[in-house]
Amino acid sequence: MSEPFASPPPPPPPPAPPSSTSASNQAITALVLGILGVICCPLAGPVAWYLGQVEGRVIKEGRAPVAGEGLALAGKILGILGTIFLLLSCLWIFAFGGMMFFQGLGHHW
Repeated sequence: MSEPFASPPPPPPPPAPPSSTSASNQAITALVLGILGVICCPLAGPVAWYLGQVEGRVIKEGRAPVAGEGLALAGKILGILGTIFLLLSCLWIFAFGGMMFFQGLGHHW
């Protein structure tokens, strides 16, 4: 009397893919603003720095996809550079612009 052939158990299902494989909108926004802050609009630098910092924290907490970590970091770094350019621009305008203003006042007396 032969017993029925027992088949092996089925293999476990493959792991579920991550919920989102693309970067978050905030990470992309930080990168775009960081690029703008360095190239043409230094006022975007502090905003990019802030967004990149916040998004990096959210990614570390696991509330945003890890795919945006590089973009957020790049946006943060470019935002820091844009902020430096903004500060240097303000220093240039106020220091040398102020000197020219007072020099112009001196010639009128």
